[in-house]
Amino acid sequence: MRRVSLPNQLNETRRRSPTRGERIFGGYNTSDVYAMAFDEMFDAQGIVRGPYKGIYAELAPSDASELKARADALGRAFIDQGITFSLSGQERPFPLDLVPRVISAPEWTRLERGITQRVKALECYLDDIYGDQEILRDGVIPRRLVTSCEHFHRQAVGIVPPNGVRIHVAGIDLIRDHRGDFRVLEDNLRSPSGVSYVMENRRTMARVFPNLFATHRVRAVDDYASHLLRALRNSAATNEADPTVVVLTPGVYNSAYFEHSLLARQMGVELVEGRDLFCRDNQVYMRTTEGERQVDVIYRRIDDAFLDPLQFRADSVLGVAGLVNAARAGNVVLSSAIGNGVGDDKLVYTYVPTMIEYYLHEKPLLANVETLRCWLDDEREEVLDRIRARYGCCRAG
Repeated sequence: MRRVSLPNQLNETRRRSPTRGERIFGGYNTSDVYAMAFDEMFDAQGIVRGPYKGIYAELAPSDASELKARADALGRAFIDQGITFSLSGQERPFPLDLVPRVISAPEWTRLERGITQRVKALECYLDDIYGDQEILRDGVIPRRLVTSCEHFHRQAVGIVPPNGVRIHVAGIDLIRDHRGDFRVLEDNLRSPSGVSYVMENRRTMARVFPNLFATHRVRAVDDYASHLLRALRNSAATNEADPTVVVLTPGVYNSAYFEHSLLARQMGVELVEGRDLFCRDNQVYMRTTEGERQVDVIYRRIDDAFLDPLQFRADSVLGVAGLVNAARAGNVVLSSAIGNGVGDDKLVYTYVPTMIEYYLHEKPLLANVETLRCWLDDEREEVLDRIRARYGCCRAG
């Protein structure tokens, strides 16, 4: 992927913090930014963009000490509420920029359409790869690229989810390029995490900047858990109105445990570990104080390798023996499906625009980040040309 180095002048501008009493936008020069990047808040003439006018009005009168005081209040609020992540065995508050990124409603509508299109194509691709593999037979994607992927699991071949959905939750990472266009940086189709921090960040920011939320129609995110629960229930094979859904976590020492427990609590479902579940006759059951209870849907936050010791890592104590066979029999839905990682592989990523055209017969609405594939002669030569130009090495001979 193309990396952009900021000019020295811009680096100096970013390193220099406003002094006490100086307004935070004092001396800000948009021409420095537009030399190599896109400015979210200001256009090229230094005029505040429409979606950012409220934020600018809130922040412009502040000096460095006031901004730091708000940042400190934000950090304390996170710690008080237990909104932390584990790093090197220590619980730390989740980092959050005080200046939010604003996406206008029209721009979000365009993004939503592009993301929906992309996930539909990836859903078709996963169904194909673990089924008839037509995209490989047609030579659209090199077969070796798929079969050599560490997240392609032959154990998942032939497993068809009851409702045909493999991607229940997708984390599509976006960036904005120097022209201001959004591009997809990567697709996360296995166990994307971070949504709990989005919800808690929004709640905490509303306390730190109450005026912003009072005067702007900010789209709500606190209904995420109800949408997730509805999607999980709809994926169940059973016809019961209230299928049993659980959240499967590796345990309290996992860095995302805060999110696992928050989502389980907000959905009103059980948070379980592997030892709380067992399989019998290709059915999955949960141990409870009232006896065993059949499980219909498992929202699992455990990697494939640790999910079933009979199929993957035999030394895993995090998963449940027999889960893969239960899923193959159609008696339990695993969210997300086994083997989804072959859809978010970094090499496969370069073919997603091609997948959209192949499966949906549409032009991609969101572009990838420019990515060069070194197994293709012309793209490899371009990579070498850039290295030669930058470092003066890799010359022929």
